Amino acid sequence: MTLDQTAGATTADELAPPALIEVRDHIMVITLNRPEARNAVNAEMCVVVGDALTRADEDPDVRVVVLTGSGDKAFCAGADLKALSRGERVIPEGREAWGLAGYVGHAISKPTIAAVNGPALGGGTELVLASDLVVAADTATFGLPEVKRGLVAGAGGAFRLIDKLPPVVAMELLLTGEPIGAAEALALHLVNRVVPAADVLTAALDLAAAIAANAPLSVQVTKQIALAQEPDGSRPREAAGWAMTSSLLPLIARSEDAKEGPRAFAERRDPIWQGR
Repeated sequence: MTLDQTAGATTADELAPPALIEVRDHIMVITLNRPEARNAVNAEMCVVVGDALTRADEDPDVRVVVLTGSGDKAFCAGADLKALSRGERVIPEGREAWGLAGYVGHAISKPTIAAVNGPALGGGTELVLASDLVVAADTATFGLPEVKRGLVAGAGGAFRLIDKLPPVVAMELLLTGEPIGAAEALALHLVNRVVPAADVLTAALDLAAAIAANAPLSVQVTKQIALAQEPDGSRPREAAGWAMTSSLLPLIARSEDAKEGPRAFAERRDPIWQGR
């Protein structure tokens, strides 16, 4: 599969590549491209985005990566719950280490910037938390509503949010599943800047250009030191969080509530929790 191809598509929407990849002026722009599904993540998107990040890390001409979403409805709605309700994988077998969208566990040496063009809920917020810098549209919202669906923020959200925000704020967001708007995200330093929605990609590219103008090796090593990131992309400071997520997530994934949440979402009704 190439960077801009999908397999097994049957409709006009499915024939479109799940992510668009463009390199310009030392900046790789990755655009999540499932606007009809609010850019929800499926298996094909994981492969395309993950392969693009690998290419960016290996290509000396690429100095910064910008991740954004297509359309004006959402940056990313997280994992495709309709696919989950059908029993489909949203992270393909063999790509588990990369995590959701081929991105959240796929740390690279180049700086990454999330250009959040709209709501970024669930996995969308986890993509934001996995990015080094964030430029948000004034229409953006952030949140981890997994508890409302019988799920867990298993793509790094639980431990990364508690590191980013004051603990009491992070705990409230994690346990209620309620979202916050762009202005509050800026006040809490979850994002770097907020701009009008029409300007979000331009502002992110301007920030990327300022970084790309610097000595590329100096930028890469500075990122590695700041994040305690090993040359292979591993981050020892996050090891405990990932280990606990891997240990506890299966308990939820096998629960009746984890089946009921996505099913209720797909059927547009309130879930009926059983606590088992």
